[in-house]
Amino acid sequence: MKELILKHVLINALEHDGKADLQAVIGKVLSEDESLKYKIKEAIPEIKRTVQEVNSLSIEKQRERLHELGATIKKPEAKQEGLPELSNAEVGKVVLRLAPFPSGPLHIGNSRMVVLNDEYAKKYKGKLLLVIDDTIGSEEKHILPESYKLIEDGLKWLGVKYHKKIYKSDRLKIFYAAAEQIIKKDAAYVCECDAETLRKNRSEGIACKHRSASIDETLKKWRLMLKGKYKEGKAVLRLKTDMRYPNPAFRDRVLLRVSERKHPRVGKKYKVWPMLEFSWAVDDYMLGVTHIIRGKDLVIEDMMEEFIWNLMGWNKPEIIHYGSLRIGDAKLSKTEARKAIEKGVYSDWDDPRTWSIQSLAKRGIQPEAIRNFVIKMGLSMADVAVPEEILYAENRKLVDAKANRYFAVFDPLEISVAGDEVKNARINLHPDFPKRGKRKIAINLKKIYVERGDFDKFFEQEVGLINLLSIKLKRNSKVTSNDVKYEIPKIHWVSEPNAKIKVLMPNGEAIKVLAEPSVKKLKVGELVQFYRVGFCRVDKTGKQTVLYFTHK
Repeated sequence: MKELILKHVLINALEHDGKADLQAVIGKVLSEDESLKYKIKEAIPEIKRTVQEVNSLSIEKQRERLHELGATIKKPEAKQEGLPELSNAEVGKVVLRLAPFPSGPLHIGNSRMVVLNDEYAKKYKGKLLLVIDDTIGSEEKHILPESYKLIEDGLKWLGVKYHKKIYKSDRLKIFYAAAEQIIKKDAAYVCECDAETLRKNRSEGIACKHRSASIDETLKKWRLMLKGKYKEGKAVLRLKTDMRYPNPAFRDRVLLRVSERKHPRVGKKYKVWPMLEFSWAVDDYMLGVTHIIRGKDLVIEDMMEEFIWNLMGWNKPEIIHYGSLRIGDAKLSKTEARKAIEKGVYSDWDDPRTWSIQSLAKRGIQPEAIRNFVIKMGLSMADVAVPEEILYAENRKLVDAKANRYFAVFDPLEISVAGDEVKNARINLHPDFPKRGKRKIAINLKKIYVERGDFDKFFEQEVGLINLLSIKLKRNSKVTSNDVKYEIPKIHWVSEPNAKIKVLMPNGEAIKVLAEPSVKKLKVGELVQFYRVGFCRVDKTGKQTVLYFTHK
């Protein structure tokens, strides 16, 4: 593993004026050895360490090291910038749609669909429609009224500007009219089979007794469905496909069904609701959608739409697929997140464990980072599993310069330091931007707090207290130099007075932290970096200062 990592770090550094890019190297290493995906916790620190080591070398030394490995830099192929072109796309005539189901807010997985559609709408100067897919779904996946606003807030935060908002729940009569046309083509029938009979018939490829009903008989039953004469589960409208089709799931699929549940927007006005793929088939044509960008897992939905378009003689939009995206250990299930919120396990939809857009914003992830992350993934059909670090690397590029630096100790252990009394320290807010100003920290050498892990690791060794002085680290430490020596390990610290704050971690854990007093003066929304710990975003101030941990 080490040799593979070193090779790719050296190659990347030599391709970029001696400075390797962490994210690019991670991608190259994982693409060459996919088994490392399962050792990602070991690989990432090794890649980081190697990048730092190689970037400290001269370009000549980097070339020597690469030569020693017996590796060479291949001539780069011509690379297409940005996203690939869409088939049959004309500038000014492209129409795309976002079709979120309001069972919760958008999450990081949904962002791929959102950003790709938005980018292509901009690329072709076309239109982007927001089509809220609020048909009544299954009991397990039901509509949450707050989702409507959460989805729109997420889109706004991501910088997505759609041209028109449409609710499926306002278009029931359009779906009914299309269904009636299909019935009149003798291509659909009202099925009254119970669930067990239906499963048996579909499994064995046997047509049910209702399939042979006349058009007039089907229309009569269909209109009884609309009038509420059938109870939920007692009748559905089925499309006549092929009961011998190799995939049983495509045999006579349901177009519309009876539902007695109350809808958050239209109440109990309608008794019959379309399945999502039927509503898509109708609306993609009626709304003039030219290109559909969706995950490759929606194969049956593709088949249903194309079957209906062919049946109705409608023009077909282009369908473009991309593979699934899995990010680290993130659980991207809105249903599971909703259950966790209802049980009080998660605080709300902005709990960091939901990976919702709202939670990412709380943590200080920048919308541009998500957009850059998605664009670099492109339209690949390959299923991709990437560590969170890939997203974090994009975010780090954006926040590193703007985040001022502060001291905070997450697992404090108190020591005392004997030496010349130091009353305070003046430290740059950002080491790379001295003109931004300094912060003043009052110091009591009798009470210095360091990380317990640092104390255990460097016990009785000489260490530098960053921006302060050097000591021999013990419970009762002694000053070894009034400066921080270059060659010794450096650790962060907090003295007294200090600020007792709370930091909410990505795993939902709330940690009580000691920070330097100036942290109490920060404003909500401000991004900071705690030395040697990571980036955080200020969420609350006042009596209790609360920050959300972003990433290292």
